Parts: sequence; C-alpha cells; structure tokens
Amino acid sequence: MYFSSKEKKLHFIYNILIHLADIVLKAIAPFNSKIKSGVIGRKNTFKILNTELRKNDKTLWFHCASLGEYEQGLPVFKKLRAHYPKHKIVLSFFSPSGYDIRKNSPIADLVIYLPMDTNKHAKAFLDIVNPELTIFVKYDIWPNFLNEVRRRKLRAILISAAFRKNQSYFKYYGGNLRSALFAFEHIFTQNESSKTLLESINYHTVSVSGDTRFDRVSSQLELNNTLDFIEIFKDNKLCIVAGSTWPEGEKMLTHYINSKSSEDLKFIIAPHNIKDGQIKQLKENLKVDTVLFTEKDEANLKKAKVFIVNTIGILTKIYNYADIAYVGGAMGNTGLHNTLEPAVFGIPIIIGKNHKNFPEAQAMIDVKGLFSVETQLEFNTILDKLIENSAFRKTSGENNSKYIKKNKGAVIQILNYLRI
Repeated sequence: MYFSSKEKKLHFIYNILIHLADIVLKAIAPFNSKIKSGVIGRKNTFKILNTELRKNDKTLWFHCASLGEYEQGLPVFKKLRAHYPKHKIVLSFFSPSGYDIRKNSPIADLVIYLPMDTNKHAKAFLDIVNPELTIFVKYDIWPNFLNEVRRRKLRAILISAAFRKNQSYFKYYGGNLRSALFAFEHIFTQNESSKTLLESINYHTVSVSGDTRFDRVSSQLELNNTLDFIEIFKDNKLCIVAGSTWPEGEKMLTHYINSKSSEDLKFIIAPHNIKDGQIKQLKENLKVDTVLFTEKDEANLKKAKVFIVNTIGILTKIYNYADIAYVGGAMGNTGLHNTLEPAVFGIPIIIGKNHKNFPEAQAMIDVKGLFSVETQLEFNTILDKLIENSAFRKTSGENNSKYIKKNKGAVIQILNYLRI
C-alpha cells in the first residue's frame, strides 16, 4: 500500500490525535457516564475476544457506529446469520448508546466495543477475529482498522453509505480516510450523489442500492405490533404519537394539549430522555389526566388523555396505533430521529425545521406526507388540519406508505452481490 510523503505525515498526525483522544476520554470518564461506559467496555474487548473465540472459528464482523446504524444494517445481518449458522458473528459498536441497548443482540455471538483505532489494536483485533467478511454500515470509517483489513486482503463491504462533498474524504488533507475506503471491495450507497463523489476520488466499485432502513422498517409490518395497554388507552379515539421528543418539541405539544384537550383525542409522548426528573417535569406541565408507562397497571387508561412512555424499546410498535405522528429532534439542533418508523404505518408526520441532513424527510415533504414547522402557530395549524380533515390525513399517510414501498430493495442488491 503506497502513501505519499504528505499522506504519511497526515497519517502520523492522525495516530497522534487518536492516542490523545484515548488519553482525554480516560481522563474525563469519571465525570461522564456514557464516556465511562465506552472506556470500560473498550478495556474489556480483547479479554472477551480471547475468551469467546477459538483459532479455528469461522467469523463474520459487523461494525456499527451506534444504534441507528445497527438498525440500518439489521436486515442484512439477519440474512447473513441465517446463511452462516455455524459462523461466529462479532458485532462491534463505537458508541455506548448502541452497545448498551444491543449488547444482547440475537444476531451476534459476541457484542463488543471497537477498540481505539491504533495500528496495534487493529493488528491484535484482526489476529483474533480474522473475519471471512466484514461489513461496515453507513460511515464510522476507521483508517487503521480498514487499512489493516486491506493489507491482509480480507473481504469487506460498506453498506448504506452516504457521503457529502464537504467531508474529509474529498479534501486535500483527507488521504488517510480516502485510503481506508479502498479497503472495501464494494460500497453500496444510498444515492447517486454519493456514488459520484466516490468516483471523483477514483473509487469505482460502487453501486447505488438505496438505504437498507426502508427494508428494515418494512419488515416491522410482518411482526406482531399489538400492545394491549395501548389499545385500552387509545379506546378507538384519534391518537397522536410523539416519538423521541426533546424539550423544544415537548413545549409545543404540552401547549397544544393543554389548550385543545378533547374527549375525542389521545396523545402518546415517548421522550428521548427518560430520566426521572425530565419525565416528572413533563407530567407536571400537562394539565390533563396523564399516566406513565410505569403506572399503567394501576391507572385508569381509558380515562387518561396522555400516556408518557418512560421506557425504551416499544416506540415502533406504538406507531402502529398512531393516526398522526410527531417525530422529535428537528425542533432543536439534536438531530432528527427516525421518520421512516412511523411512515411505514401509513400515517402523516410532523417535524421541526432543522432537517437539512435528512434526505428522507425532505423526500416525504415533497410527496406531501410530512410537514415541517417552526413556530407554535405552524404546529397548531397543521395538527388541527390533520385532526379535522380525515381525507387530508388519510392521503398524507398513504403518500408516506407509498414512499417507503418505492424505496425498498437495498438488501436484495447487497445479498445478490454476496451471492446469498
């Protein structure tokens, strides 16, 4: 593998920064629970690998940055799990939010934190794992790991990749990251613009397959989405589900609920942050009968107007009961949460204004299934229209359902390439 003198210099700087980042993370870990989880988890990675893997084990390695990428890759992971039942699957995360929630994932034999991206770690990791196939999802490109994969001529692909012109891969100083991309024998992109960007750096083994998330959310329709307590709460009334909410959106929701409470309306709010203090404040801000998930067994669910989901793992099923959805994250700057999950159930969606880096949101705006708002007035206006105009509500939801169906198929392309 050839590196110019400039690329060697940048690679040297990158390695210094990685070591510094490791030192900084360890120093601040005692003061941040998420960082602490990652530091402790990475410390145990090689112990887990050495304990659970044997020299003759055949393995597959799946890597995801966090929970969102895991969900994105899951349709492909499931197919590979079924096709290679005797292989041991190693699933790695970089973020605690992915690891903590999916550390017991049934598609993997080992779930670990990816060690820091040093040459030493990359060599040690691949000495133990030696995967027959490596799959990275979307991004989280770690040069030392991937360059070592390339040096050993191991098979690797990148799926659901999405690139932007302003990323380091396409800048004069991005040689280290660019070289890592060439570790992948094939890259499957979400869109044509990503393919064009890759071709601009002379990477040509690329296909536009689309986003595997469409296959992922579509598979939800094949599952049992029944939740008895939600059926009791809904009581055949019109139901607005607000998923992954943040304080900015919750403020608008509570204002609307408090001022427009009706016998015929029910609201379900699933906050992103379910810490006791925030849940308590949210409940106190609501002036109508409100029940928490953790109170559901003793509460009169039919009487309640608002149901607050202070738990994780059931939001996708709850969207099945929604007539209208609000998805959080874009009212502030935290990042829009998953709009495809409610869209697959054929319901209209409301979001905030900050959705620039979420092309699926703009696509659903274009097909008139999703509505972006900035002010309380705009929020009230579109929600009123969706509640009062059943034909408009139905058409908007159908537009989202059609959009999901139109964009399925990425998984088939990837599996065909892998000859599965």
